[in-house]
Amino acid sequence: MKVASLFSGGKDSTYALWYAQMQGWDVERLVTVFPEAKDSWMFHYPAVKWTTLQAEAIGILQVHVPTAGVKEEELEDLGGELERLKRSAGIEAIVSGAIASEYQRTRLDNLCEKLGLRSFAPLWHKNEEQIVRDEIEAGFEIIVTACSALGLDEKWLGKTLGAKELKELLELRRKYGLSVAFEGGEAETFTLAGPVFKKRLSVTKSARHWAGDSGYLELEEVRLA
Repeated sequence: MKVASLFSGGKDSTYALWYAQMQGWDVERLVTVFPEAKDSWMFHYPAVKWTTLQAEAIGILQVHVPTAGVKEEELEDLGGELERLKRSAGIEAIVSGAIASEYQRTRLDNLCEKLGLRSFAPLWHKNEEQIVRDEIEAGFEIIVTACSALGLDEKWLGKTLGAKELKELLELRRKYGLSVAFEGGEAETFTLAGPVFKKRLSVTKSARHWAGDSGYLELEEVRLA
């Protein structure tokens, strides 16, 4: 089956891509939405420009979908590109890394139904702790690029998720009700390496931006290692 994988560069979209490959599906394209708005309702913003380098490291052609990030309109922009891919590349289905957001899942499913495509979300409603543990144990190298939740201070920016960090996140969940998979927007991530990558990425220059109780890591220079 020919599929397109919605790809933000974060841990869950990368893991969903790997799942699709493990199913034997032919992943024809990575589809990345580039929102102008930092507070896009549907799509990730931090570090999205570096997904181009990730796609090169993975070895799958990437399609860029520019959008103003206006609520609902951004889905129309995505739909137009998916329709073109269905005609030109024979795409039959879409794979996404949605875990718990009914807003995202419902809109993607409705969009796919309208276009005559199947919609797969292999991580949907799975145990969040297990998802993160599986991502780490599978060998994905994941760094935190944005934080906006109680317990996640500036020191988390740039951290690589490992067993120790997962243990800390579980403690923060106990204290504050944090989603350890960051499904509530508590944090954003960027994947540097893993089983879907033919080459790994290295962040050679970055800057932290922090104000009040939230901030983000600006990836100023990323290279193929």
